Amino acid sequence: MTLEQSIEYFSILGGMEENIDLGFFDDLFSMVKSNFVNDFSTFQALISPSYLLETPYSDILAAVAGGDGKFYSVLKKAYLSESAGEKIVKELIGKGILYIEPTREQPLRIHPKHKIKKELRSYRIQDKLRFCKPFMRFWFGFVIRYRNDLHQRKGTLFLENFKNHYERLRSLIYEQLCNDMLEQYYRTSTPLLSHGSYWDQHSEFDLLAVTTDKKLILGECKYKERKICKNELSKLKAKAEKSGIAADVYVLFSKNGFSNELLQMKDERLLLFDLNDLKILL
Repeated sequence: MTLEQSIEYFSILGGMEENIDLGFFDDLFSMVKSNFVNDFSTFQALISPSYLLETPYSDILAAVAGGDGKFYSVLKKAYLSESAGEKIVKELIGKGILYIEPTREQPLRIHPKHKIKKELRSYRIQDKLRFCKPFMRFWFGFVIRYRNDLHQRKGTLFLENFKNHYERLRSLIYEQLCNDMLEQYYRTSTPLLSHGSYWDQHSEFDLLAVTTDKKLILGECKYKERKICKNELSKLKAKAEKSGIAADVYVLFSKNGFSNELLQMKDERLLLFDLNDLKILL
């Protein structure tokens, strides 16, 4: 299996490897149809505890899978009060279904008397909720809404939705792998004090890292079927300026490489990595 195929399969089945036995499939869609349409009940039995399939647990998990994962946005999307939602989320974290990715955004109020702009008074800094296992994210993001059809082996709507939107499954896995790869890349020179995604009131970034010598690295990870051009670097720099981030190094990860214009740039503040660079993780 190629690295690209491994990423695609892991984004759907990750965390359940010990429970499944897959044959060879010509493509990803054939695998999904064979397992989640033709053998739906077997895979549904992997959801444990089974009450996760029922409301309000399924509502919260579907909200996490289908959105940006911001804590209180998830509760709102699941139509739950904060007190009830916080209790359920705590249980899901305790059972290893979800984990919290802490925000690194600085508080808007620096001191008690600090006045906040009127348009920002309703803004709320939030952590994000993430799935511990990619399989659970796939299930609650793509499968559960079609469970009645799939019980009857009716998979047309499910497969159509999967084909239209499955790229967001791969993109998050790729982003997480790129973060891990960057940590390895810097390990022997100036190890990272912190790394991961970053979000604030203005923008979201796939990668923000700080080295032991206090250099700030800002990056984006693009899992696209085309080469990445200089425009992506320009957009990253514009987002950084809007968020007030003074990056020392910009880094771009691309599944399918880069345009000649980017490759020919002689800039020590720019790092470019493609899919083959992830082999350092193997």
